[in-house]
Amino acid sequence: MIDNSWTEDAWTDLVTKVTKTSQIMGSKFPTMTDDSGRYAFTQDTWRWVTGFWPGLLWLLYEDTKNPLFSNIALNCETQLDQALHDYVNLHHDVGFMWQLTSVKRYEMTKDMDARRRGLVAASHLASRFNIVGSFISAWNKNDVNDSDPRGLSIIDSLMNLPLLYWASEETGDPRFRHVAIAHTETVLEHFIRPDYSVNHMVEFDPFTGEKIRVRSGQGQSTTSAWARGTSWAVHGLALAYKYTKNPRHLEAAQKVADFFIRELPDDNVPHWDFRVPREATTPRDTSAGMCAACGMLVLGSMLDDGSGEKYIAAANAMTKATYEHYGNWNNDSDGIIRGGTFNHPAGLGIDVSLIYGDYYYVEALHRLRHLKSTR
Repeated sequence: MIDNSWTEDAWTDLVTKVTKTSQIMGSKFPTMTDDSGRYAFTQDTWRWVTGFWPGLLWLLYEDTKNPLFSNIALNCETQLDQALHDYVNLHHDVGFMWQLTSVKRYEMTKDMDARRRGLVAASHLASRFNIVGSFISAWNKNDVNDSDPRGLSIIDSLMNLPLLYWASEETGDPRFRHVAIAHTETVLEHFIRPDYSVNHMVEFDPFTGEKIRVRSGQGQSTTSAWARGTSWAVHGLALAYKYTKNPRHLEAAQKVADFFIRELPDDNVPHWDFRVPREATTPRDTSAGMCAACGMLVLGSMLDDGSGEKYIAAANAMTKATYEHYGNWNNDSDGIIRGGTFNHPAGLGIDVSLIYGDYYYVEALHRLRHLKSTR
């Protein structure tokens, strides 16, 4: 068993930090920090990041029962109703938005309005499934040159599929599950490379379903290994196996996780892309490390033959290193952890706090603290 005793001090630091920042940020929707360490906020409730701040607060509330956290999280969730009602701007990331908010709240409280929101969001996600290509389209529009957004799918979508599995279990309707499994099979065929690195974007013909090309997306190139994309695959495939118990999903989750672990530097905090020249000044991406850590904890907890220990150990090492070297415990930054990279090719958000990086740090720490009772 790993030594996770450090997580108690880390949790105390976290609660102290968020108790302060939650009173400053309130029910707004943070995105990334600026040069002063202040979070920028989005007014558009349909943006993919809007579920992470309330989701983070629900994780804290689950352990602390502090109404400060739950009241802000519920207020945020209520604001998301506008996007759910308007519909037209919604995209594949409704899983990030309502899995972490409404579904989480429903699991804790059995509130039927939260259940309704989750099911409406799941229905929207299922409607994005392209039946001839067996993929979920990512966006309604995009900035990728000469590509048709109707045929563009991205590795991130794996992380939204748990919303479909939940809806299938909740309603007894297998169609949600069928869509999730079919998309996962497409990921195995077209996104996971022979060396278990990962493509970020794959473009299909939306009318025939044929694969057209691979797009580099937020990686350095079409053959590089974007760290956060790899982390989406680690976590998403682990969650796929959790719901399907398909050995193919387990094997893929382990192989991609093994690739991620092999590519980690000595300090256990990943660089933003594993196939760029890595020097002292090469940016890291703590959000990738924390998302991958969560996936490895899910994966390791399901393996009873001893093979899961290395994934749990790697997750523990990544989370501890992030806490010790990238935590904002003794400064006034709004962010919990720094060292995130949003979009390096575009020169956006380098060495900042990212709200999803903060969320996955809290989730990883939460899972590590409860390791003995949940394994």
